[in-house]
Amino acid sequence: MLIVASAAIGVTLLLTAFGSTDSRPAPSGPAPAQRLLPTGPPRPQIVALRDTLRIQLPVSQARVTAIGYHGVDNGALQLEPIGTQANHGILGRLFRRIAGGGGTGLAYYQLGGRGPATAVLDVGAAPGTDVYAPVDGTVVGITDFVVGGRRLGSRIDIQPASAPSLVVSLTHLRPDPALTLGSAVTSATSKIGTVLDFSRVERQALARFTQDEGNHVSIELHPAATLALP
Repeated sequence: MLIVASAAIGVTLLLTAFGSTDSRPAPSGPAPAQRLLPTGPPRPQIVALRDTLRIQLPVSQARVTAIGYHGVDNGALQLEPIGTQANHGILGRLFRRIAGGGGTGLAYYQLGGRGPATAVLDVGAAPGTDVYAPVDGTVVGITDFVVGGRRLGSRIDIQPASAPSLVVSLTHLRPDPALTLGSAVTSATSKIGTVLDFSRVERQALARFTQDEGNHVSIELHPAATLALP
């Protein structure tokens, strides 16, 4: 009887000693947008390629919630992502481990959609985050961006200095008041606008991989000859 009582006391002491430890898994993924650092220009960092054209990260690294790509059937050209697909699937991850691919530090998500799978680059950030030019070039268009018949911010078109036959288009943002047609912009230096809140008007696929509503700035690349400009 004494042995049984002693064993029970021992178990109780163990549970008391270690019971205060929180066994819940630590949260994973990007930090909530409201806890991120104040906005500012990004460090120069290439996030995508198209032949010799280099697309730079348009928001501060400290404000990025997630990066994603999705397809679209509006004639946008396919981009070449820099980094590793984070939702590649078990077979894809196994192949990369065997082949030794990836490991650049950037992670991105494939979001689906129609058309070329990486035609649209979505860079997640909280509403109000400053957006900077992703390429060196000239602003050739500032037009209304319409979703469901409603004007929501603008589409900003930039003709890259290194690839004048192409146009880089950015949406889901409010243009900077100082930005005008013909403005010369420099990647990661020239502020062109701020991220808008689209959570009330559309389901944002990037929200599956962030701790917020998935707001973002979108980047597409089009041949200049096929894009309607003002």
